[in-house]
Order: sequence, then structure tokens, then C-alpha cells
Amino acid sequence: MPQHVAIIMDGNGRWAAKRGLSRSEGHKHGVESVRAAVRAAIDLNLPYLTLFSFSSENWSRPQSEIRDLMTLLRRFIRTDLADLHRQGVRIRIIGARKGIEGDIVRLIEDAVALTSKNSGLQLTVAFNYGSRDEIARAARRMAELVREGKLEPEDITPQAMSEFLDTSGLPDPDLLIRTSGEIRLSNFLLWQCAYTEFVFLDIYWPDFTGDTLASAIELFRDRERRFGGLRAGSTA
Repeated sequence: MPQHVAIIMDGNGRWAAKRGLSRSEGHKHGVESVRAAVRAAIDLNLPYLTLFSFSSENWSRPQSEIRDLMTLLRRFIRTDLADLHRQGVRIRIIGARKGIEGDIVRLIEDAVALTSKNSGLQLTVAFNYGSRDEIARAARRMAELVREGKLEPEDITPQAMSEFLDTSGLPDPDLLIRTSGEIRLSNFLLWQCAYTEFVFLDIYWPDFTGDTLASAIELFRDRERRFGGLRAGSTA
């Protein structure tokens, strides 16, 4: 079983367009798939689940769609937080806080604080997140420490860099799933996915269910991970 599954939740708008619905309706149905994925992760005893909810590039979308997405985020936290807390889910939010409305920042901080002692599924939500920005912020913090004499240049190693990323303390994803048929990472966990297994699905996110997650994990379990080494008993 993988310890950490990451998901790029893609295709809400296209799902809605195929049904003659608004993009807002697509996002609403996408929230139901979030709930299904979290329930399945708990049932499968998955320790870590990371969801890509809103990228730092998504601010370029129409303002009406951004307002709808922020409304859905507020509603999800207010309506689902108590249930997630009862189930022992620990919530973590990664991504930049700059540019986010104050009430959303407070909701995020309250959700993280309330669930911080929970020991069940660790649900990480990437919100206002971009991997290149994350890496640049980590490099900037390390450079500042070097300038202050608190860090030596030779101490900058891949392991040290990982500690300065938003995902510090999380294991790298074993499996990354992307819906919608697109085959790319879209600036998501670029550093962390160096040896991650990928599963790309030809379904839109609102069609994602708990069974979809279980099936993707079965595909993962059929693969042999070598991390740059050789297969057992192989000479080439």
C-alpha cells in the first residue's frame, strides 16, 4: 500500500460543459468527489492524502469563477470540519498566504489548529500553491540564513532543502493521480515527485469515487519501484 497519495483534481469545468451546466455546478459536484476521496482514504487506512485544490495560477481565471471557488471553500470548511475532526483527520494547508482574503486565512488557521492533535489521516490541501513558487521561497529562506551566518553553503543538500518546503515533515508521495486525461504535473509537487508513480485517469474529477481511488492504488501495487536502482536479480 502507498503511504502518501496525491491527487490533481482536474476536469470540473469540462464535466459541467458536457452536461450543459455552468462551471460553478461542476465545482459543486467536485466537492462531493473530495468527500468521497477522503472517506475512501480513511477506509483504506491511508496515512497521507494531498489534494491540489487551487493553484497560484488559477487567479487568472474569471473573477466570477474565483468567487464561486472561494465560496465553496468557505462552505466546505464550515460544514465538513467538525465531521473530519470527529474522524481524527489532521488538516494541513500548503501554499502561499499572500493575496488570500482575511476570513479565508482565519478559517484555514482555525481548521489546522482544531485538528492539529489528531492522529488519523493527514489531509493536506494545496491552496494558492505553485511548486516553483514553493521552491523559490524555500531557496530564499535558506539564502537569508546563509547571509545571517546561521547556515553554511555546504549544508544546502537535497535533504536540507526538503525541510524548507511547504511539505516539510511529509513523506514524498508514493502515488500521484490526475483526472481529466491530461498528462502533466501542472506545477504540483515538482520536487517531491522525483520518484512518485503516476496514474492518469480519463475521467473528470466529479466522476471520481472511492472505488476509483481503490483501483488506482491497485495499479500502484502492481508496479515495482526501484528508485534508480536495479530490479532484484537484474544485471541491466
